[in-house]
Amino acid sequence: MEYLSEIRDSQINFLLEKVEHRNYGKYLYEVSLTNVRGFVNEVLRFDFPVTAIIGPNGGGKTTILGAAGCAYKETKPGRFFTKSGVYDNSMQHWKIEYKIVDKAINSRNLVSRTAAFNNYKWTRDNLLSRKTLIFGVSRTVPATERKELKKCANTRFSVPANQVFSLDTHICECVGRILDKDINNFSQIKVDNRGKVTLLTGRTEQGLTYSEFHFGAGESSVIRMVIEIEACDDNSLVLIEEIENGLHPLATIRLVEYLISAAERKKIQVIFTTHSNDALVPLPHKAIWVALNNKIFQGKLDIHSLRAINGQISSQLVIFTEDLFAKKWIEAILSLADEFIPGSIEVHATSGDGTAVNINKYHNENPSIRVPSICYIDGDSNQETSETQYVFRLPGEMPESYIFLKIREKIDEIIGELTVSLHKPYESQEKVKQVINEVWRTNIDRHLLFSQIGKNLGFISEEVVRSAYLNIWCRCYPNEVQPILLKIKEHYSDVC
Repeated sequence: MEYLSEIRDSQINFLLEKVEHRNYGKYLYEVSLTNVRGFVNEVLRFDFPVTAIIGPNGGGKTTILGAAGCAYKETKPGRFFTKSGVYDNSMQHWKIEYKIVDKAINSRNLVSRTAAFNNYKWTRDNLLSRKTLIFGVSRTVPATERKELKKCANTRFSVPANQVFSLDTHICECVGRILDKDINNFSQIKVDNRGKVTLLTGRTEQGLTYSEFHFGAGESSVIRMVIEIEACDDNSLVLIEEIENGLHPLATIRLVEYLISAAERKKIQVIFTTHSNDALVPLPHKAIWVALNNKIFQGKLDIHSLRAINGQISSQLVIFTEDLFAKKWIEAILSLADEFIPGSIEVHATSGDGTAVNINKYHNENPSIRVPSICYIDGDSNQETSETQYVFRLPGEMPESYIFLKIREKIDEIIGELTVSLHKPYESQEKVKQVINEVWRTNIDRHLLFSQIGKNLGFISEEVVRSAYLNIWCRCYPNEVQPILLKIKEHYSDVC
């Protein structure tokens, strides 16, 4: 069952507009990787205050995270870009450029800053200040392996009562939502007088107490993260490496939801890296950037699509589409042909026509990738088709309404087949026809046509309705199917 995020569209739109109007005291708006590691002239704009950097191992995710942190004096470049003597001579002439909102410096315009590595040292001009929290992968190291807690690991350890603090109610609520666990009886102990070293403690429902040495590493990291974020200043910057570390998929989603809520409440900006599709669920497309082989793309892609883009596949042809509906449409068309070897063609949805076109272009221009790709954009796309770039257009304009209306044109001929395909008794044809007409009359968002039909018919998934419509369309309109199929066969045969 698809997860329904508790983050409302109104919250997402509010935060998108807040960034668009630069309504922040401090905000990192844009990072240009002029020359950093393998990145050359790659620009990343933070259109949403919670940004995910996704990509395969070695794709450059942490490079982007570190570059973002180096915009402010609170983050030392060596935290992310350490030079190891003669073994790191590639760092010479690195350069990062920034466009920053800082109302204390300039209340109207963006402030430009630069960080560069020349003459074997970093130079950062007129550094700006901003509270920055960095949560590295070491946050999930178990308490038993953390050196600073060694003094707590003995039978005589105790501290005065005034060094034991109950967790704030709001913190308990936030952590409880993320972990689905009641932590109202948890405490934080100051191990040293300065409070720099702390130990968490918990209490079971039976009243038994236990220390952080018996916590799950992911559980401990979430509690500590929430404590720090709730204590930080408004307009702070939060950097998180591998957000899913130590967490199960649902907790990962809820953690991202918490960060979005915190961004709304505290005006903070969060940037995190991830390998997890789950971490992307609550985020809009503009909040997601893909780091891949020293290139950056904006948009929501899953890990399987990343493998295809990177050439880590065994297929003979890759097809990129701009969304899930177009992907299913192409797959329905492919199912009609017997010439294709099973598994020899992969179809991947991206998150928009521009993303699909750019990724297809990158894929075909990458000399290390031997599997070619083509791209199918929707009929209403503003992108240009191109025979040389292998970009083609699906028929009609908006795909959902196009397929819906083409089936509606032949409804009297195919209503029996459609009824059975929708998992309804053959005798329910009139009811199905009535629901179809009602949905078309009342529908506002055409993307919801098939989910509304399924809901009105009763407990039928959108996927079932979509599949029924696409398969019947393929059978009823061979004159529209054949040009698409021929184009795919043409590119398929070139590599077979």
